[in-house]
Amino acid sequence: MVSKNQIKLITSLQQKKFRQIHKLFIAEGIKVIQELLDSNFVLEHLFVSVSILDNVNSSQKTSISEADLKKISCLATPNNCLALFKIPEANQPHQKGLIVALDSIRDPGNLGTIIRLCDWFGVEQLWCDEQTVDVYNPKVVQATMGSIARVAVSYVDLEKQLQNLSIPVFGTFMDGKNVYKEKLPEEGVLILGNEANGISEKIEKLVTKRLAIPRFGTLQQTESLNVATATAIFLSEFKRATF
Repeated sequence: MVSKNQIKLITSLQQKKFRQIHKLFIAEGIKVIQELLDSNFVLEHLFVSVSILDNVNSSQKTSISEADLKKISCLATPNNCLALFKIPEANQPHQKGLIVALDSIRDPGNLGTIIRLCDWFGVEQLWCDEQTVDVYNPKVVQATMGSIARVAVSYVDLEKQLQNLSIPVFGTFMDGKNVYKEKLPEEGVLILGNEANGISEKIEKLVTKRLAIPRFGTLQQTESLNVATATAIFLSEFKRATF
């Protein structure tokens, strides 16, 4: 059974300020939870409505009804399990390999998908500016499908972080060089901008090479690509260049 205080705590974690106060975040669904259990994330408590995840110590596990699970779930259609994990110490960014950097990405689904793409393409580091949505937002965690356990996400002063780098800085723009025709290195920073406004002026000044995905449609009227879709294309080209 879940208590009123537990319900109050869990529902409060849907807000960033309470996640920061309690140093906890929510994960839902057996796939996401199992991925986190198999990683360095530390389980605080697990709530289940069916008999699953038997490897979790009974002291950290509570069986609850579907009705109670619905009260604490962030999902419109609740899964059969919800877990609280401890938020770890912040990752320290470093210059190594291909790095993805995000300039004010606001949509949780986009951030979660980008984290999943980084995992798929072997990008170990993701730098986010402070205006980018919180990685521990429940919708972000859900969208990563467990990839949050394998990609180091760092929140940084992006302008400061990009200064004096010894690796190239690539920016994604509508008027950039055709990514399919460029020779791309194994190391560098790939910046993707805000869904509505693109890369900000202060960050644009630090870009050493502008890249674009060309439009092939006959009418050339499509305004832009979804940022997560664009990330997939750019990462595919960077990785293809290393073969």
